[in-house]
Amino acid sequence: MSTLRLVLADQLSASLASLADADKARDTLLFCEVMEEATYVPHHPQKIAFLFAAMRHFAAECEAAGFRVRYVRLEDAANTGSFDGEVARAVTELQPARLILTEPGEYRVLQKMKGWEAQLGIPVEIRADERFLSSLADFRRWAGDKRQLRMEFFYREMRKRYGLLMEPDGQPTGGQWNYDKENRQPPKAGLPQIPRPRHAETPILREVLDLVAARFGGHFGRLEPFAYAVTRAQALAELEHFIAQRLPHFGTYQDAMLAGEPHLYHSVISAYLNAGLLLPLEVCQAAEAAYRAGAAPLNAVEGFIRQILGWREYVRGIYWQFMPGYGELNYFDATEPLPDFYWGAKTQMFCVAEAVRHTRDHAYSHHIQRLMVTGNFALLAGLDVKEVQAWYLAVYADAYEWVEMPNTLGMALFGDGGRMASKPYAASGKYIHRMSNFCERCAYDPEQMTGEKACPFNALYWDFLARHEDKLRGNQRMPYVYATWERFGPHKQEAIRAQAARHLARMREGEL
Repeated sequence: MSTLRLVLADQLSASLASLADADKARDTLLFCEVMEEATYVPHHPQKIAFLFAAMRHFAAECEAAGFRVRYVRLEDAANTGSFDGEVARAVTELQPARLILTEPGEYRVLQKMKGWEAQLGIPVEIRADERFLSSLADFRRWAGDKRQLRMEFFYREMRKRYGLLMEPDGQPTGGQWNYDKENRQPPKAGLPQIPRPRHAETPILREVLDLVAARFGGHFGRLEPFAYAVTRAQALAELEHFIAQRLPHFGTYQDAMLAGEPHLYHSVISAYLNAGLLLPLEVCQAAEAAYRAGAAPLNAVEGFIRQILGWREYVRGIYWQFMPGYGELNYFDATEPLPDFYWGAKTQMFCVAEAVRHTRDHAYSHHIQRLMVTGNFALLAGLDVKEVQAWYLAVYADAYEWVEMPNTLGMALFGDGGRMASKPYAASGKYIHRMSNFCERCAYDPEQMTGEKACPFNALYWDFLARHEDKLRGNQRMPYVYATWERFGPHKQEAIRAQAARHLARMREGEL
């Protein structure tokens, strides 16, 4: 009995569930590049190039290992342009007895897959994605009937389950579960600069880069220079480089932001994890081994493992727990159109311009810039939650809806009303000034609340709190900030809100 096995561009793992029992003599692996997936949002050219090149390399490796491969390239004349069309075409031409899939990362794709059995007239089996460390069933059991699903408690359960940074007596290594307080240092002069490793350009990559330049040149973002790994071997080399050279510095400065430094000490492996070139457990174990060997401090290793074992698994669980309704939430009724400076238009706010430059040039910006610069501005200005989500999904090489939506809607925008975060991650310009050197080059002054040179984040922060006092004052973590707001008095409050209104008007006019 022959089987057709579809492999998606974010499923590039030899351990994929749908490949586990493949018969190399009879089964066919189907890979397809389809225009529908490349354009449902205007993905960054480097993101498209990374996924196409990585998928072509993985398919070639599968073929070299003895698998029968059907690879549909974007430029193939018969390409229908969609998953539906290519699966149907393969079934018609190959006449398999059944179709086996691994569950996709996005709800909309799963809905397509669920309809294929009726459409195609053959059995369709959708298997759990075992590359994640918490199955969706596991997450549902953990969530149960809890009123609040806090990541910290989920993370502790995961640490216990996998024995990462755990001692024989069942206690966390070092006596604490979380070293986040040691991971918030601002940048200082003389921090060592560690360049990312470079990879030799393969013929497959060159072919893909030329294709993407020709077909997606109008999308936001620079295509070259292109620095992403496109094979598992290259991704492993980047992981090794990070563990040896960047991880020792990562913890202390993971929240720091520097002009001209998009990566600092971050691993930049999220794209490889999310596409399947690296697996989360091997990454966490490599970091733990560095700590056990004395090559990296505990605060760095714990913080890094928390991002993968805790946060990454948690946001996936949140996404599938609450979809499809989750994507429709908009707690603050935020509907302001996305300003053009998110797409590279001029703004005098250096922090925003720098984060967008990093994004444009690298399809990457590290998590604090995403959360506390572009995300924070979107929150304070009341930008439309769906437009903001679409932007994050389009511009980052590691972005898929399962990871982008909870991080953007839930974390950055508090659009889910607190299902994820205990309070909004709102901050004034003083936070950005403390955690970066951006303000040194800015036209605005982070110390000024009102006036022509006043940092827009300042008045917008207090205006945001005032606009949404009915929804936020009762939050147990907000009494201090509202007490401060009250101490300003009516006259100062009025001046701040008028300043915020001027900032928003200038934003709408493209003059901020």
